[in-house]
Amino acid sequence: MGTDTVRTGSADEAAERRREQRGWYFYDWACSVYSTSVLTVFLGPYLTSVAKNAADADGYVHPLGIPVRAGSFFAYSVSLSVIVAVLVMPLVGAAADRSGRKKPFLAAAAYTGAAATTAMFFLGGERYLLGGILLVVANAAQSVATMLYNSYLPQIAAPEERDAVSSRGWAFGYAAGSLVLVVNLVLYTGHESFGLSESAAVRICLASAGLWWGAFAVIPLRRLRDRRATPERAKESTAPGLRQLAATVRDMRRHPLTLAFLLAYLIYNDGIQTVISQASIYGSEELDLGQSTLIAAVLLVQVLAVAGALALGRLARLYGAKRTILGSLVAWAGVLGAGYFLPAGAPGWFFVLAAGIGLVLGGSQALSRSLFSHLVPPGKEAEYFSAYEMSDRGMSWLGPLLFGITYQLTGSYRDAIISLVAFFVIGFLLLARVPVRQAISDAGNPVPERI
Repeated sequence: MGTDTVRTGSADEAAERRREQRGWYFYDWACSVYSTSVLTVFLGPYLTSVAKNAADADGYVHPLGIPVRAGSFFAYSVSLSVIVAVLVMPLVGAAADRSGRKKPFLAAAAYTGAAATTAMFFLGGERYLLGGILLVVANAAQSVATMLYNSYLPQIAAPEERDAVSSRGWAFGYAAGSLVLVVNLVLYTGHESFGLSESAAVRICLASAGLWWGAFAVIPLRRLRDRRATPERAKESTAPGLRQLAATVRDMRRHPLTLAFLLAYLIYNDGIQTVISQASIYGSEELDLGQSTLIAAVLLVQVLAVAGALALGRLARLYGAKRTILGSLVAWAGVLGAGYFLPAGAPGWFFVLAAGIGLVLGGSQALSRSLFSHLVPPGKEAEYFSAYEMSDRGMSWLGPLLFGITYQLTGSYRDAIISLVAFFVIGFLLLARVPVRQAISDAGNPVPERI
C-alpha cells in the first residue's frame, strides 16, 4: 500500500485499519502524561523555584552570561525548545515521507524525550540550567515524535472517520493524564508519610512520566506499520535544517488554502499551548495557590477534557469541524478574560476556570488535527505535519515569549495572561476566512459530506 490517504477498502483492510487505530491511540496514552504531569503541573513551578534558588540579589539568573529574571526562565526555555524543533522537524518529516519508514524516527524521538524526562529526577538544588536543557531536549523530542504520530492519521482513518478517531486519541491521552495525576497527587500530598521531601516527591513525579512514556510507546510501535513511498517521492532529496523548512514552505505555497488554515492554527494554538504551559505559574505566583490545589485543578481539566473531546467530536458531526472550532475559540477568549479577574487565594473560582478550560481543550485540539489531515496532499503527511506540530503540545514560542516579556516588563502575571487573548481573536478571524471544502479539494483529497 502506498502513502495515499485512506479512502475505501475491503472488510479485511477495515479490520487492519481499526487495529492500527487502536495502537495509534496508545501513543497519546503514552506521551500525554509528559504534557500533563511535567509541562502543565510540576516543572513550571519547580524549575522556577530552582532558578530562584540560583538567582542573584536582584532576582536574575545568568545562563551563558545573559541576565534573565528567574520567573521568566521556564517560559524562555519553552520558547528555545521550539527553535530546536523548527530546525529538526522538517528534516525528519521529509526523510520519513521519502523513505516510507516513520517508525524508526518515531521510536528515536519518543525514547529521546522519555530519557530526558526521566533524567529530571536529578534536577535539584540550584541546577536550573540542567532543568532548562532537559526541558528543551524533551520538548523538542516530543514535538518530533508527535508530528510523526499525527502524520499517521490520514493513513489509518478514512475521511469520514477522522474527527472521531482524532477525538478518541485525545481522549485516551487525557484519560492517561488523569490516571497518573491521581497517583502524583497522592505521592505529592503525602510525601512525608512516604519518607520523602517535597523536592524528592516532585522529582519522582517528573521521572515517572518519562518511564510511563517509554513503556507505553511500545504498543504503537508494534501496531503501526510503515507505508512504501512512491518512486517519485523516494528519489527526492532531503535538505538540511532550515533549507528543508524553506523547501516545505515553498511546497505549501502551491496549496495556499492549506497554508491559510495552518497560519490560523499556528496563532490560536499558540495561545492554547501557552495557557497549558503557564497556567500553573499563574496559579502559584499570582493567585497564591498551593501545589495540591494546582494538581487538583489540572486533574479536573483532564477528566473534563475526555468528555469535552468526545462531545465536540459529536458536535462536529452535526455542525462541521470548522464551526465547532470557531465556537471553541470564543470560549477560550472568555476563559482568559475571566482568569484575569480571579481573586488571589480563592481555589473555588480557579476550579470553575479549570472546568471551562477542560470542556474546550481536547475538542479544539482534536478537531484541528483532523481538519488539517484533510488539507495535506497525499504522500506528504509527515512533512506537512512538521509545520503543524511547530505550534502543537506546548511547542509554541510566540505565546511563551509574549507571556515572559509581559511579565518581565510589568511584573504582573495578570497582564501576562490577558495578553494571550490576542491569539484567539486573530486565530478566529483568520480561520473564519478559510473555505475548507475548497482547500480539501485543492489538496487532492475527497471532501466529506460535512466538514
